[in-house]
Parts: sequence; C-alpha cells; structure tokens
Amino acid sequence: MRLLAWLRGCALLLCACLLQAAPAAPALGTAHGPLELHELVGGLEHPWALAFLPDGQGMLVTERPGRLRRVSAEGVLSASLAGVPPVYAQGQGGLLDVALSPQFAEDRLVYLSYAEAGQDGYAGTAVGRGRLSADLRALEDFWVIFRQQPKLSTGAHFGSRLVFDRAGYLFVTLGENNQRATAQDLGKLQGKVVRLHADGRIPTDNPFIGKAGARAEIWSYGHRNPQGAALNPWTGQLWIHEHGPRGGDEINLPRPGRNYGWPLATHGINYSLLPIPEAQGERAPGTEAPWYVWKKSPAISGMAFYDSARFPAWRHSLFVGALAGQALIRLSLDGDRVVGEERLLESLNARIRDVRAGPDGWVYVLTDARDGKLLRVGLAAP
Repeated sequence: MRLLAWLRGCALLLCACLLQAAPAAPALGTAHGPLELHELVGGLEHPWALAFLPDGQGMLVTERPGRLRRVSAEGVLSASLAGVPPVYAQGQGGLLDVALSPQFAEDRLVYLSYAEAGQDGYAGTAVGRGRLSADLRALEDFWVIFRQQPKLSTGAHFGSRLVFDRAGYLFVTLGENNQRATAQDLGKLQGKVVRLHADGRIPTDNPFIGKAGARAEIWSYGHRNPQGAALNPWTGQLWIHEHGPRGGDEINLPRPGRNYGWPLATHGINYSLLPIPEAQGERAPGTEAPWYVWKKSPAISGMAFYDSARFPAWRHSLFVGALAGQALIRLSLDGDRVVGEERLLESLNARIRDVRAGPDGWVYVLTDARDGKLLRVGLAAP
C-alpha cells in the first residue's frame, strides 16, 4: 500500500511538472479585446485573393494553381469555375488577383490577373476579364486586356493586384520579375504600376504619353514586387505596398510619373547579406521616399482599409497580411499618417496572403498553404 501511494504521488508530481512545462496556447488578444475568429472554408490550395459578390451570393476566391472558386453565403465551396485562362503555375506564378467591374450589376465582368507563359520558358503578368454566368459556374467570353512586356520572369516577382479608382480607371501592380534594372527602364513594364481604361485602352492623360522610349501604360515606376493595393476610402488615393529584398518592405502612394526608387534606393540588402549593387542608400536623387517602411521584412501581401461601424475600434485602420511574419498587421491611421502598428493572429502560425474588409464589417483573411483557409475575423462582443 505504501508503494502504491508512493507511485501515485510520483505520477501526480510528474503530471504537475508536465503541465507546468507545457506552453499555454496564446490567446487571440488585441489592444481592443479578444478576437472572434471563424474558419469558413478549408482545403484551398494556395489561395491568393478574394472578391465579394453582391446580393448575398458569397465571394470568389483564386487558387494559385489556376482555379477560381465560389464560396457561397452558407460557406459551401464550389468546384472550379469554367472559362479561367491557363496560367503559368511555377514559383510565385499562377492565378493571382480577382476584382469585380465597378458596373458589375450591369455587365457581370470579373477581372483576373495571372502569370502567363511566353517563349523560351519566360513568363509575365497578364490581366483579362470575362462575364460571370447566371448560374455562377463559369466565366464566359474571357479575353485578355493587358500583357506585361517583355516577358522576363522565370517564376518570381509577378505582383499583382487590381484596383479600380473612383473614375473607373484600372490600376495594375507589376513586379520586376526579379530583374532589378528593369524597374527603372521606362521601355519595359517590369516594376511598374500601370493605369488603364476598364477595357485595356490606355488613358490619354497618363504621365508618359508621347514620351519617346517610354511605355504609355505606366503610371509610376521603381517598384520591386507590389502584392498589396487598395483605394483609400477617405481620399480616393491609391495605396500600394511592396516586398523589399532582405528588409525594407514599403508602403507607397504612387503618384503619376514618380520614381519609387528600386533598386537605386532601398532600406534592405540582398538575401546573401551583401548590399544591393545599384543602391545609393535609403534615398536616391529623383526618387520618392516610402510612406512607411518595415526595416525587418514581414513579407507583406494583401491590403484593406477598414471603415465599418461594426467594430468602431478598428475604424481608420489599414490591414496588411504578412507571409514570413505570419500575422495580420493592423496599422492605425491619422489621416494619411501611420501612427501605430499591431500584429494579430500570430498564434495561428499561418502565412497571410490576402485580407479584405467585407461588406458586413468583418475582416476576411486567406492563409497561404496547400491546405489554405478562409477566415472571418472581428472583435468579440464585450
């Protein structure tokens, strides 16, 4: 009996030690209280972007291997929609962003950006549009309205986000295909933001119209790999963010004809730990300083302004996804100034590829994984 009691005591002591040593699961806390988190859909293969359909029809989600799916309002995931173009699904390439036409209620046009194969193994970013069928199962009459020229990527730095402004112009962010010098070359569409009419025509007031040796599509240049873009709802100004190299992720507010520095100006270094050969420091003559910089790269992707009454504590915030940083970053804004930063969802250990503010006031997040998820995030009721 004494031996039994001794063994029982040892077992209890061992359990107590194990419980004390086991790390507690981190709480999903924020500066404004705990989060309410719902997993709506799983089983998405490297989802990249989402767009909300009107009238309670759910949302469209892109998967990088080349599938466009619909998530119904009830959380049911559809089969892949027909009519999606073939994509170059290598490296960082594949099916990328999705956006609805500003006149979607009348024209039912859905815009896609994607990596498109070219000759000799190279690829570049393309943008096309098709009509969403009445049964929500296909894109009909898909046609390409823009192609990045020349095609120089072997699998890296495609961009690419799509944003319509208040006047109906379409902005497309384009990576420099991991070819640094092209971002400063106005004869190439690498490392640029371009501005188009909704049908792909070039606006006659673009900043490089009529300039010899310059592509007329270009709005701004000197970008590295912009994978976040959104229209500021209070000012109508386009905001973008872009990956730095090793360090130096940036937010920029692209103005017509301006040079945003890459690779002449950067806050980062090469992955080899050596300096960027062309860099002249953090600011080079004739270039614009970034609006906001992360000296240590979170590897940012996706961007959404928040201005809903559902969660008043989050109003005047900018949400940004982080891949390497595995977080949802919330930036507090005072006008256009970033005055605070908070990191959410870090305990999920998930790469955040896209973030959108839903029409219902919730924040929606896509995690980048072979078994990617669509999450709905908000503040828990007090």
